[in-house]
Amino acid sequence: MSYDLTDLKLFLAIAEAGNLSNGASSVHITASSGSYRLKNLEHALGTALFVRTPRGMDVTPAGKILVAHVRQLLAGLERMHGEVGRFSAGLKGQIRLLANSSSLNGFVVPSLSRFLVAHPNVNIDLEERTSQSIPGAIAAHEANIGIMAGDIDIPGLKSWRYAVDKLVLAVPIGHPLARKAEIRFGEALDFDFVCTGRSSSNFLFLRDTAQDTGKQLNVRLHANSFDTVLTLVEQGVGVALIPFSVVASALDTARVAALDLREPWALRKLSMVVRAEEELPSFAAAFAEFLLADPRVAATREGQSG
Repeated sequence: MSYDLTDLKLFLAIAEAGNLSNGASSVHITASSGSYRLKNLEHALGTALFVRTPRGMDVTPAGKILVAHVRQLLAGLERMHGEVGRFSAGLKGQIRLLANSSSLNGFVVPSLSRFLVAHPNVNIDLEERTSQSIPGAIAAHEANIGIMAGDIDIPGLKSWRYAVDKLVLAVPIGHPLARKAEIRFGEALDFDFVCTGRSSSNFLFLRDTAQDTGKQLNVRLHANSFDTVLTLVEQGVGVALIPFSVVASALDTARVAALDLREPWALRKLSMVVRAEEELPSFAAAFAEFLLADPRVAATREGQSG
C-alpha cells in the first residue's frame, strides 16, 4: 500500500492544530481539498483517524498511532535531505528547538544568531516551553532538540550538560534589600514583583514555587521580556526572579543589584536533550555541537560535575 506524502503531512498538521481549516492552511491546502484528502486517507487505512467535535478534530486511538509513525517518517526524510544536502552548498534544513526561558534568554539566543548568520540555508523554529514539558515533547517528535533545567533520565532520550546558571533576585539599587548579599525566597515574597508573561516558563516556575511556600505572590506587572523586566526593576516598580546570565550585564553597569537565593533550586543545571533511537540530521547535529561549544556556555560548565 502506498501513501501520498502530502496527505500524511496534512494529517499531522490537522492532528497538531486540532482543526481541519488551520491544519490544511499550514500545508497550503484549502479546507475543502484537505477534507477530501483526509477522507481518502481514512478510506485507504480502513479506519477513522479523527472524531469531529464542536471544538474541532480529536485524534482517534488509530490516529494517535499514525501520528507517531508519520513524525518518525518525516524525521527520517529530514535526515535524508540533510545528509544529501551536505554535498551541495553547505548545511541546509529546518531545526525545531524547544528551550526554557533561562536557557533561551541567557545562552541560546546569542549562539543561535551567530549560527544562523554562518549558515544562511538553515532555519530554526524556536519555542519557549517549561522544563517539565520539554522531555515529553522531544520523545513525541515535536522537536529535534530541547534545552531545559534539570537532569534527564528517561528511556528513549539522551542528554548532555549544556550550561550552569543560577536564579537571583534583582532589586533596585536603593531598595531595602540591596544591602544584602543573599536572601531566602520566602522573604522576597514580602515585596512586589515584576514578572515575565503569564505563559513564560520563568513566571510559571515563580508562581508554583511561591505557592509551595504558602505565601502570596504580588505581581505589579507582566512584561514581555527580561529586558523590560530589568528596566522596571531599575525604575523601582518591584523586584524580579531572573537568571544570573541575563542580569549580568545590568550588574556591570550598576543598573540593578542582585541577591543570591539560599535555595537548592536556585542553581540551574541546564541540559540538552534529544531522542536516543535516531541520529539528528547533519545540520541539526552541527547546531547542537555549536551550542555546546560556545565558549561562554562551555565556561559555565567548568568545575561542575554531572
